[in-house]
Amino acid sequence: MKLSQQLIFFGIVFSVYGLINFYVFRRAQFIVPANYKPLFTISFLVVVLSFIAGRFLERISVNFFSDVLIWIGSFWIAFMFYFLLTLLVIDLLRLINFIVPFFPAFVTHNIEKTKRVTAVIVLILVVVTVIGGYINTKVIITKTYKMKIYKNAGELKSLNIAMASDIHLGTIIGKSFLNKLVTEINKLNPDIILLAGDIIDEDLAAVIKNNVGEELIRLKSKYGVYAITGNHEYIGGVEEAYKYLIAHGINVLRDEEIKIDNAFYVIGREDRSIRQFAGKQRKELKDLLSGVDKAFPVILMDHQPFGLNEALENNIDLQLSGHTHYGQLWPINFIIEKIYDLSWGYGINGNTHYYVSCGVGGWGPPVRTGSRPEIINFKIKFVGPKK
Repeated sequence: MKLSQQLIFFGIVFSVYGLINFYVFRRAQFIVPANYKPLFTISFLVVVLSFIAGRFLERISVNFFSDVLIWIGSFWIAFMFYFLLTLLVIDLLRLINFIVPFFPAFVTHNIEKTKRVTAVIVLILVVVTVIGGYINTKVIITKTYKMKIYKNAGELKSLNIAMASDIHLGTIIGKSFLNKLVTEINKLNPDIILLAGDIIDEDLAAVIKNNVGEELIRLKSKYGVYAITGNHEYIGGVEEAYKYLIAHGINVLRDEEIKIDNAFYVIGREDRSIRQFAGKQRKELKDLLSGVDKAFPVILMDHQPFGLNEALENNIDLQLSGHTHYGQLWPINFIIEKIYDLSWGYGINGNTHYYVSCGVGGWGPPVRTGSRPEIINFKIKFVGPKK
């Protein structure tokens, strides 16, 4: 990404982040006792700046302090988001009441008491939501889909696929979580494991220091493990991420196709972020398929689920994507649904099957309130062309 683009992007991000925090701070100040306001202000600034400071420090040296700052800052993003939502709802109600008074007398009679009670209720609601969302990130579920593909796959009659996306390995999601994920995937005894991008979060340093790749090597399947790049591999440095994954048993397909067991193809597309971060163009899907015999089943991995019709037009049998997280924090999922034709789950169009995963890890806050971390198990039967 060009320096000018970086400045514009981060300028917008930091401005929005700063404005949201200022709004939360100003609204919270009204219920903080005067003698505690200096301490509250300092504490608030430390928490708000901790994520940025932790990420900056992590690039210099991964250590205890960078980890603590990132953990604090990551949780604060979730707290900030839900404080913002609740405060906006309260202010909207106040505005409506100003126009058409409807608050009961016990609310308006003692304003100071109402503020304190409201603050306690908001705090409880937000804390419970964030804690519940954190617990939710630890509970990985496995979804099973049975499907038929109307093609012959050589001597192969069926295929057992384990698929996951958006692991986001780094400071927040580390070795212990990956150990659990690998164990759950291996329990499925898959024929092939497919990882649909964003395996690495951003900075690879924490992954290297904690030897997280040691767990990746434990992934076992008949045909191996195949992956693609996601936008976060590009954000953190795609070449370094690629080399690390290859060194730990992951076959990363970068605008490549491979025929497996003379039975089916796996196509891996570069993430569309290649243009933004590397100034390059990924191959067109039709060019990627130029050497593919479409009489055999074709499975496509493309991290970001844009332009799903392209798979249909090119006779892809199964497309696997991720990226959306289905919003991760409710109610962002309602926005995500407007952006993507398929924002989460299974879909079919003609003979093309699609699955967009909400991911098994997450970015930013270690909190998930809009979905569950998931592994997808596809049990495919190859039944030959329709007659």
